[in-house]
Amino acid sequence: MDEAEFDRFAEEYRAVHARNIRASGETPEFFAAYKIADMADRCRILDRAPRTLLDFGGGTGSSLPHLRDRFPAAAITLADVSRRSLDIARGRDVAGVTCLHFDGMALPLPDASQDGALAACVFHHIPTSEHVPLLREIRRVLAPGAPLWVFEHNPLNPLTRHAVATCPFDANAVLIRAGRLQARLRAAGFERTRVAYRIFFPNILRGLRPLEPWLRHLPLGAQYSVEACA
Repeated sequence: MDEAEFDRFAEEYRAVHARNIRASGETPEFFAAYKIADMADRCRILDRAPRTLLDFGGGTGSSLPHLRDRFPAAAITLADVSRRSLDIARGRDVAGVTCLHFDGMALPLPDASQDGALAACVFHHIPTSEHVPLLREIRRVLAPGAPLWVFEHNPLNPLTRHAVATCPFDANAVLIRAGRLQARLRAAGFERTRVAYRIFFPNILRGLRPLEPWLRHLPLGAQYSVEACA
């Protein structure tokens, strides 16, 4: 993971992101919020109340307000390679959050110290050869049976492919199909992987969004998540 690359875009990340997703009719906050809402829904289904949560590659902290809202009792750790991004995340002043710099290889956290983890649209920025080692490192810090949610852009969605191709900070991105991500999670020792496709309708068709729970098995959404257990 390249610290300099992420430092370069830290200051303008939200503005560039907002311009890039304009066609969806949504803001960056919408995309951050739905991910955390999905995590919270799954925690209720799994009957888990995480006391510690890792936001892996959380960058400037766009997920932090939503994590605090949905998991009010959890201690949250945001780990990222970009020091400038971490400075911005600290400036959000969200209570109960620790921002950690890591070297892109080893997380400065004890074994089995996290009750859950999130990686929100991170791995397409990371060289493929590093995926399994980093997933193993995330698994190391997760408690036995704790869930990890990896959210990614869906390369089977043409609008997503266009958005990524025209985004400056995605210049070196390599999109990942859900099946390949599942295979890498299993290679890293995770179990019971579960895929859910998301964001089928732009804002102009938001009235149709109540249908999404019945569509999540269709590989057509703009993004997807893979849930896996340590």
